[in-house]
Amino acid sequence: MTDAAVEHVDVLIVGAGISGIGGAYHLRDQCPEKTFMILENQEGYGGTWRTHTYPGIRSDSDLHTFGYRFKPWRNAPIASAEEIMTYLGEVIDENDLARHIRYQHVITAATWSSDDKLWTLEVTRDDTGEQLRFTANFLWMCQGYYRHSEGYTPTWEGMDSFKGPIVHPQTWPDDLDYAGKNVVVIGSGATAATLIPAMAEDCNHITMLQRSPTYFVAGRNINELVESLREIDIDEAWIHEIARRRILHDQNVFMELAAAEPEMVKQELLAGIREYLPDDYDVEKHFAPSYRPWRQRVAFVPDGDLFQGIASGKASVVTDHIVRFNETGIELESGEQLDADIIITATGFNLNVLGDIAFTIDGEPLAFHDAITYRGTMFTGIPNMAWVFGYFRASWTLRADMIGDFVCRLLRHMDERGAAVVTPTLRESDADMTLSPWVDPENFNPGYLSRGLHLLPKQGDHEPWQHKQLYLVEKDELPTADLEDGSLVYD
Repeated sequence: MTDAAVEHVDVLIVGAGISGIGGAYHLRDQCPEKTFMILENQEGYGGTWRTHTYPGIRSDSDLHTFGYRFKPWRNAPIASAEEIMTYLGEVIDENDLARHIRYQHVITAATWSSDDKLWTLEVTRDDTGEQLRFTANFLWMCQGYYRHSEGYTPTWEGMDSFKGPIVHPQTWPDDLDYAGKNVVVIGSGATAATLIPAMAEDCNHITMLQRSPTYFVAGRNINELVESLREIDIDEAWIHEIARRRILHDQNVFMELAAAEPEMVKQELLAGIREYLPDDYDVEKHFAPSYRPWRQRVAFVPDGDLFQGIASGKASVVTDHIVRFNETGIELESGEQLDADIIITATGFNLNVLGDIAFTIDGEPLAFHDAITYRGTMFTGIPNMAWVFGYFRASWTLRADMIGDFVCRLLRHMDERGAAVVTPTLRESDADMTLSPWVDPENFNPGYLSRGLHLLPKQGDHEPWQHKQLYLVEKDELPTADLEDGSLVYD
């Protein structure tokens, strides 16, 4: 490969999903002198919203907070993938970002050279097989946290004997015909709660098979405050900000209450579900988890559509353990046989670390799990790199926007002090601090994190070496973070 084949930018963004598009907007807005590029391995923008094409695919966060702070959301709070893709497309068009995005560019390796003070990325064009090389002063990882190419499916005895298709929602076949069929959906998270009402009318019957329940909150897919403000012709930008603040306030109250009064919150959630179901339905068995509310994400069910499907008889819930698959369906621990024409494994994600890219720092392979995080976005021993990891309990984009501000502020600060390199580095006073996992498993423990926590960096017991996952704290801390407290070493 000749030098002529190498392209250079000041900032290279990995991923054209909601984080990468947001990052590009912030660079263009706050650092207009910086050159930048987005490399995306899919055929178009959208990330999660392009990967997932299963029936009914929608957000499980309200779009007033899942949308960007700089672009008001004007539709119903819970949005379809198509609506979100339209919104992202508008951000790209309105801000002239398309010319900065390269699609079907698969990054295979990222190498940092302290001598050159550069990242070098080895890239393969998925459409042509062409080998390319890019260099950048700063690398902004916006590729998300799960492997887009395949979902997580456990292995059960007898899977090979089942005569019908076994489908993971993440790799949904375009030609899957479920009309008039009996379908079993394994899993009880937001994906299952989305799929089942979307498929119920066309199936003969659809069953949600769960090992244990998930917390759901049912409500109307409308924000009454927003509608009231629109009635009096308030500017959409004001409405957007007011709605975001109200939603975030209410979410925080809910989370604090869930921690302080878990049984009361549990009963309130179950009462909301009972409103949709027959009086004799065993709500406790099928919708009361053993853990307290918010130890895992609480899925919103707009207009109670999942429960309406159950009440109609088109859908049902079975809470049991799988013994084995057989030719006609699934044998359960209770002795019951669940017959199925199609089995859908809505069983979660495979965590990926830094996009499954082979990272090398000055000739040494990166051991990411040995690094310690700086404010949940940069990492000890890794120069000139930021990673967007959003919120679990609040909308992902809230943190993506804040990290956008932080990265731009850091880049401007480096220019002001004439630095080409910034590396988070433990100070002498940090040497003996207690380390803990990237996320406290006692606080938040979905399956994909539990399976992959050993792959992720550690956090410390004091600032700035923490990954707090608290929007109302970070919204004040990140914008005012001291960039000269000795924890960032400049060169």
